[in-house]
Amino acid sequence: MPAKERFKTKYPGVFFLMGRAVATDEAEKIFYIFYRKDGRQIEEKVGRQFQDAMTAAKAAQVRVERINRKEPANKERREAVQAAKDAEESRPTIARLWQQVYTDQKTVFKSLRQDEYRFRKYIEPVFGKKEPIQIAPFDIDRLRIKLTRAGKKPQTVKNIMAILKRVILFGVKRRLCPALNFDIELPKVDNLKTEFLTEEELQRLFISLDEESNIQGANIIRLSLFAGLRFGEICKLRWVDVDLERGFLLLKDTKPGKDKRIPLNDLALDLLRLHPRTASEYVFPGRDGALRVTNRHVATRVRDRAGLPKDFRYHHGLRHTFASYIANAGIDSYVGHKLLGHEDQKMWTRYAHLADSTLKDAAQAPADVFKAIIAGGKDAQKPAAKVVNLHRK
Repeated sequence: MPAKERFKTKYPGVFFLMGRAVATDEAEKIFYIFYRKDGRQIEEKVGRQFQDAMTAAKAAQVRVERINRKEPANKERREAVQAAKDAEESRPTIARLWQQVYTDQKTVFKSLRQDEYRFRKYIEPVFGKKEPIQIAPFDIDRLRIKLTRAGKKPQTVKNIMAILKRVILFGVKRRLCPALNFDIELPKVDNLKTEFLTEEELQRLFISLDEESNIQGANIIRLSLFAGLRFGEICKLRWVDVDLERGFLLLKDTKPGKDKRIPLNDLALDLLRLHPRTASEYVFPGRDGALRVTNRHVATRVRDRAGLPKDFRYHHGLRHTFASYIANAGIDSYVGHKLLGHEDQKMWTRYAHLADSTLKDAAQAPADVFKAIIAGGKDAQKPAAKVVNLHRK
């Protein structure tokens, strides 16, 4: 392709080429300058006739400024801009560190959906553009006070602060940023609250579940109670991991980070045998057969209809109830903590402390107690079925 003709102007070192205007496609002059700087011959475009309102005189002025070093050459300016951009993009800000944690390290942390929400809402607006080295103890205290004044519960405040601490530690371990010269102290929280439904409350719960039209949601609640599973474990449960013949479940990618195989009692096994199947691989699929992420509406409806406390955490509270009845039945602590999938036996103490006054009377596993309660609720007109009194001394 032949080179375009260069047209000289009356100004030294200024010429133009003929091109077409971008907007109107009419003939348009495109001005260039050339000069020597630091022993190098430089040639660069300085603007278009219509688009940039460039003239030969303006081009000559730009050339003088370039030569006198008042204005950097286009190439130098581009290099400076790129260098500044590269420097900015390489800054280990909290937002960029979080993105690496969230995008590149998804297998490291659990509950990422909730962590992502907390980071975007509470941490990023305050610390997103800062590097860890720019964070002072006062900044941490101010965030803690702000969250507390906003009415956030101590455990929520602790979780948010833990995310920030985790992100910074991630950057330090990857040598992306220096460590803080102080420690982010997490609020101390008394997290030994144990939700426990009484026999009367359980009876109302079972009646409410029978009245629930959403079978999928109702059975999630039942399985939380019958098997003591975490909500996330139930959502991830696939039919291929259900062994109905032997009565076992294979739970993958659990909270401790390991797969586990747990036995099913007869209530949980019957529930899964009768549970309606869909085309999805999941036992309790979400929208369009994908992984379920919530059961809030059904659980809230069932809880309120049963008259349970408003602060009762439906899914997690039922897991606590299951664990408490196991403890009350005199189950060995090692067996109990293995069944619940705890990382160590310390977690078992929150349930086992309930057992002191009931060990002698508790002779049956939780499923037998639940069946007795269910039978009593369905046949309220008949003499009440005998129920093991777990609280009788």
